[in-house]
Amino acid sequence: MDVDLPKTSNVEISVENLPSDPGLRIPINNFNHNIRDEIRRTYLQKGPFQPRSHDFSKSKCGMKDRRFNPSWFDKYFDWLEYSICKDKAYCLYCYLFRTSGRGNEEEEAFNKNGFSNWKKTNKFDLHVGSHNSTHNNARRSCEDLMRQSQHIGFLFQKQSDQATIAYRTRLNTSVDCIRFLLKQGLAFRGHDESSTSKNQGNFLELVQFLAEHNKDIDDAVLKNAPENLKLIAPDIHKDITRGFAIAITKFISDEIGEKFYSVLVDESRDTSGKEQMAIIVRFVDNKGVIIEHFLGISHVPDTTANSLKMATEELLSSYGLSISKIRGQGYDDASNMRGEFNGLKALFLNKNTSTHYIHCFSHQLQLALVVVAKGHVHIALFFTLISNVMNIVGASCKRRDQVRELQCEKTINALQSGKLLTGRGLNQEITLKRAGETRWGSHYESIIG
Repeated sequence: MDVDLPKTSNVEISVENLPSDPGLRIPINNFNHNIRDEIRRTYLQKGPFQPRSHDFSKSKCGMKDRRFNPSWFDKYFDWLEYSICKDKAYCLYCYLFRTSGRGNEEEEAFNKNGFSNWKKTNKFDLHVGSHNSTHNNARRSCEDLMRQSQHIGFLFQKQSDQATIAYRTRLNTSVDCIRFLLKQGLAFRGHDESSTSKNQGNFLELVQFLAEHNKDIDDAVLKNAPENLKLIAPDIHKDITRGFAIAITKFISDEIGEKFYSVLVDESRDTSGKEQMAIIVRFVDNKGVIIEHFLGISHVPDTTANSLKMATEELLSSYGLSISKIRGQGYDDASNMRGEFNGLKALFLNKNTSTHYIHCFSHQLQLALVVVAKGHVHIALFFTLISNVMNIVGASCKRRDQVRELQCEKTINALQSGKLLTGRGLNQEITLKRAGETRWGSHYESIIG
C-alpha cells in the first residue's frame, strides 16, 4: 500500500505529532529549516521504528514468498526501520541527513523509495558501506547533532551562563567594596583613576586587591570585563549606595510598622552652603527596648517652620510612616523649632495633638552649664585665659610644637611618679580645641587638650 505524501515545502508541524512509520513521514527537507534540527532530535530520541511484534506480510521474491525478518532489527539495531503501511525497510540516518534525489536507485532504496527485496539481504551491509559512505556520513551527522557540547544552542546557552556568572561575580565585588567603604566612611574616587596611576582611589584599589587574591574575581573584573559592563562608574556607585539606603530605611520602617514613634529634627548648613535637615526616629521594639535610628537627610530651601514641616512629612511619608503615629517631637531651642504659635512644634500639634514636645535634655543641660560658667567670674576669666592661649599658640606651628613637647615631658613625669595611670586610650596626644558658645563638652575638651 502506497501513501501519498504532501509536496509542499516548509511544512509547519508539531514535533509531538510526528508520524513514527517511515512510510508516512514527510521528507526532512520539506520542513521549515528553523525546526529541522528539532525534528531530527525528536526522531533520534525515539529511535528507529521497529515493530518487532508485527505480523509481517509475505511477498513474491523470485520463486518464493518472502517477508521481513525481525531478527534484522538486532543486527542493524541503530538505523533499520520497517514501514507497516508500505511493507518496506528504511534507514533512519539517511532519512534525517541524506539529501534525496541525488543518488542512483540503489542508493535511494533505504531513503526515499524503501527496500523490499527480502531475498538480497546483503544489501543491508552494502548500504552501510565503508567508513566514508553516505550512510556513515549521515550517522556521524546524527551523532554530532545529539552531542550536546556541539549544539549551537547549547554553546549559546553555555556562553550565556558563563556571562551571567561573570556578571554576578562582578556585581558582588562592586557591592562588597562599596559596602566596605560606606561602613568605614571612606572616599570612593581618586584624583587619578587612569590605568597608569599608582593610586587609583579606594574603590578601584580595593577591587584590584580582591582580584589579586581570588582568581574567579580576577577573571570577571576590570581588564577582563566588557568595556561597557565593568560596574565601576560613579553612577553605578551611586545606584548601589542608594540601594543600600533604601534597604536600610525599609528595614527601619518595617521595624516600626504600626507602632507609635517620636521624631528628633535638627537643621544645619553643610560645607557646600546648603541647608540640610536631619531626622531621627525613636520607638520601642517588641522586646521593650528603646530604639533610635537615623532616618535620613533632606535639603530644605529655607529654615522656616512651614518648610521644615513639609520636608519632614514628605520624608516620613516616603517610608510609609504616618504622622498620626507620632507621639513625641524633640528639637533645639531655635524659635522656628519650638515657637509656641508658628514653630515646627506648634504646626505638628495643630495636626496631631498627641505629638508632645520635649526639649532635648542634653541640650538644656549644655545651655545651663554654659550660662552658669559665664555667670561665675573666676570660671569666666579662666576660659577667657584659655581662649587667649589658643589664639596665641594656634597662630604659630612653632609654638604648637613647643606646647606638645612640654606636655609630653609632664605626661612622662606623671606616669613615672604614678600620678597618671596607663591603659588603652589614655594619655593620647590631641590637638588644641576651642570652647564653643553652646556646648559645655567643648569647654571640657579645651581644658584637657
